[in-house]
Amino acid sequence: MQLIQNHRQIDPLKHWWRAGFFGCFVALHLHAAPAKNQIVADDVRFTVITTNCIRIEQAAGGKFTDEPTLFVANRDWPPVTFRKEWKGKTLTLDNSGLRLTYHADGNSLNPDNLKVEIKTSHQQIVWFPGKTNQNNLKGPLATLDGVSGPVPLPEGLLSRDGWHLIDDTGKPILVDGWIKSRPADRGTDWYLFGYGDEYRAALKSLAIVSGPSPLPRREIFGSWYCRWWDYTEQDYYDLVRSYHEHGFPLDILVMDMGWHTQEEAKTGIGHAWTLGWTGWTWNRKLLPSAERLLADLNADGLKVVLNAHPHDGVRAHETAYPEFMRLLGKDPVKDPVPKFDAGNREYMNAYFRAAHWPLEDEGVDFWWVDWQQDDKPGLAWVPGVPGLRHLPWLNTLYFENSQRDGKRGLGFSRWGGWGDQKHPIQFSGDTEGTWDMLRFEIEFTQRSGNSGCFYWAHDIGGFSKGNDPELFARWIQFGAMSAALRLHSVIDPKLDRRPWLWGEEVEHSALIAYQLRSQLLPYIYSSARQCLTGMVPLLRPLYLDYPREEYAYTNYQEYFLGDNLLVAPVTQPRTGPDNLAMQEIQVPPGNWFHWFTGKKFEGPGRTKLQSTLDDFPLLVRGGVPIPLQPVTQRMTKDPIQHLTIRCWPGQENQIHASQLYEDDGKSEDYLHGNFATTSISYAKAGGKTIITVEPTVGSYEGQPAKRQINFELASISPAGKATLNKIPVKVEYDGKESLVRFDCGNIDIRKRQTFIWSPCN
Repeated sequence: MQLIQNHRQIDPLKHWWRAGFFGCFVALHLHAAPAKNQIVADDVRFTVITTNCIRIEQAAGGKFTDEPTLFVANRDWPPVTFRKEWKGKTLTLDNSGLRLTYHADGNSLNPDNLKVEIKTSHQQIVWFPGKTNQNNLKGPLATLDGVSGPVPLPEGLLSRDGWHLIDDTGKPILVDGWIKSRPADRGTDWYLFGYGDEYRAALKSLAIVSGPSPLPRREIFGSWYCRWWDYTEQDYYDLVRSYHEHGFPLDILVMDMGWHTQEEAKTGIGHAWTLGWTGWTWNRKLLPSAERLLADLNADGLKVVLNAHPHDGVRAHETAYPEFMRLLGKDPVKDPVPKFDAGNREYMNAYFRAAHWPLEDEGVDFWWVDWQQDDKPGLAWVPGVPGLRHLPWLNTLYFENSQRDGKRGLGFSRWGGWGDQKHPIQFSGDTEGTWDMLRFEIEFTQRSGNSGCFYWAHDIGGFSKGNDPELFARWIQFGAMSAALRLHSVIDPKLDRRPWLWGEEVEHSALIAYQLRSQLLPYIYSSARQCLTGMVPLLRPLYLDYPREEYAYTNYQEYFLGDNLLVAPVTQPRTGPDNLAMQEIQVPPGNWFHWFTGKKFEGPGRTKLQSTLDDFPLLVRGGVPIPLQPVTQRMTKDPIQHLTIRCWPGQENQIHASQLYEDDGKSEDYLHGNFATTSISYAKAGGKTIITVEPTVGSYEGQPAKRQINFELASISPAGKATLNKIPVKVEYDGKESLVRFDCGNIDIRKRQTFIWSPCN
């Protein structure tokens, strides 16, 4: 793509494939579209992509599609072992997961000439053209704008039927990195995923077919403040100071439309009854020294995001307009103002260079693309590409633009459909603040993972309405246990979502949630790495781990956050004389402990939990080391200088392990091996608890050579003795949190540390 010039060149078609996904799987090797994966029978072509996925094409004259699409960003698929056999006109393709039978009768694909058997150990599944997917587990909508509760969802990749068909027929293609209409004679283009109940295998196949979900910059996992409001410079300084005064972490400051001029806009298509939503020029009435403000915010460790509604492009009143026209080879005085043209490479190149790059150079970190409606004449489709809405293409362009100067790609926009998992993170739209909406948002987030959409930045508390303080507190708790803790609200003086404005009770509850989020950041970031390497959602429905258990499909109000935390946000008001909220959950197999109370639960089984406003059902797997960090004002800014390893009791004679993942959090160096992992294990034998921190492997820019390490044992008696590397040490007991704690001071990260706790008999 020629979008980025005079900077590191980026090939959007191979960039993630070359290093991001296959680099995480040693057993996989990149090959250039091996012909032996393809079998052609007259006007039909089959491509065996994985053991769980076959591409099925039919095109008159064999005019098949070999170019990439927005869904399939690269066709350099690795070879797959399978058996091919012809008997007369009948073709059989057979591998460990699928068996395809096709009778070349010259007709269109239909149930009589094509079927695929999906191999499972416990059920018989047969797919044929036209078959209905009856038990689909659903996927994400493009937006939840105006939604106040449950709404129907489209089909996702995962289904209890054991298969799903993605139809890429007729979708635009990419030629030399740019969007083009697919020729009309290209015919059928299907991708059949057959997996039984091996849901994780299906998601891995999606990553191979379409591209993985890359690891976002570390800052998105922190605390966001966003509000549609015309803030002045002093307002922003006061806002940041108020976060500090109240002890709340803050990592990202989002400036909504007030940052740019609006009244000056006199031409254009407009949106929502105004011409002013598109803009690229600082509003000097509110922000007379915007450049200094950006510099001060950046110096304070904050990331700054600007809102963008690009539908009117760059108009004559913008400060960027002369340079924009110069880049197009036009006269800014004599030539007419060009209409927004996302299908024109030269236009979009000038658009980014003139309107975005100067602001990025001043300190803007990334963009919030807050437009997807396409409801104005002339804007319903990308010009020159009939049938393509703007959203998926803009998401692609903005993500690629964000990779300037080696920065890690980062999007922030609504869901663009199949393939958009390559451009995280997603913004879910302008929801209404109701209890029903909170419940549905939890379900929606889990179902989104069924299609590879792993990272949502929801409007915590709801964009509009949502005046109930208790509801707001519970929404914050869910946000703290999701991909992004992002506050946002409509332009309403009563809906400033800063928690301390909602009363002492809400402030106290929210502070606990924010501090917990800050502590858990190492665990959450390590879990996000698995979204890339294992193509598993950050928020995981229970059926990903227990696909044959009926209970795993019955409660979308609980989910795994990573491997070892089970979360069930409270989604109803408190009741009764004790003013408690009740939540029924399914406890998975194994030993689990309540994070807040220390109570032990043995699964599988159902239980009801009562919660105050300060806590919620958060269970941690017994025996698994959880990596934590101290609460800090900028929870995502710095490498971990002080690591805490907290463990709850495990079972006797069992070893549990986890891994801390680290990188610089901002560049794409991690795709080239510049990251570090630290393996941590827990064992219980002869009554002794043994925690071992292995030497850190790997390196990255800014990595500390030494750091403090705390060992914490939860839910145990304080009576006992401890050693570190066989040397006796004294421990502290925190009665408030029921923790045995030992701080071993500044330790070389390349040396093994073994902590042993021996309780008194």
